Amino acid sequence: MQQQTLLFDLDGTLTDPRLGITRSIQYALAKLGIDEPDLTRLEHFIGPPLLQAFMHNYAFDEATAWQAVNFYRERFRVTGLYENQVYEGIPQLLGELVGQGRTLYVATSKPWEFAREIARHFAFDQHFKVIYGSELDGTRTNKVELIGHLLEQERLDPAQTLMIGDRKHDLMGAHRNGLQAVAVGYGFGSEEELRAEAPAFHFNSVAELHQAFLTR
Repeated sequence: MQQQTLLFDLDGTLTDPRLGITRSIQYALAKLGIDEPDLTRLEHFIGPPLLQAFMHNYAFDEATAWQAVNFYRERFRVTGLYENQVYEGIPQLLGELVGQGRTLYVATSKPWEFAREIARHFAFDQHFKVIYGSELDGTRTNKVELIGHLLEQERLDPAQTLMIGDRKHDLMGAHRNGLQAVAVGYGFGSEEELRAEAPAFHFNSVAELHQAFLTR
């Protein structure tokens, strides 16, 4: 993995946002009269764009799905984004990569203002040149569009850029933009989901990922 520019997904790759996201989804559903007491049944919301996830999983029309997204944000922006945990070993990995002279970016479908606050709060923002995310109106929630936008804005060479993520959306976004992709198996995508997208590399732990970058 010789690429000098690295794009990292956020949820499920740098941090475990399980509690904050699922509780905020639960809150949004309750506002719409849907009771879901089992948070584990909401973990599939972690990763994909929320608007489409609400429409797909609850057959909401677009207007209702936007209501759900806005209810979700009511809780998430105040409480949920802090109900999060940086994966063990990530700070050391990021420091090592910067020390190797690589340039790091975050590419997340989460709104950039939430992503930047998470990175600031958990003190890993200093490792990244820019944290890219979607807009609150839904623009660039699609990973293909987001990565394409990032490459254009930063004038990056796809051949020298690597995308690292835990869901199929990360791998598809990379491949559609001409990047190699690294799948991480410690997040929220199943092995079957990730293998189906044929990533160039697949690591099951942060330690394995770190070791691969040490043996460059």
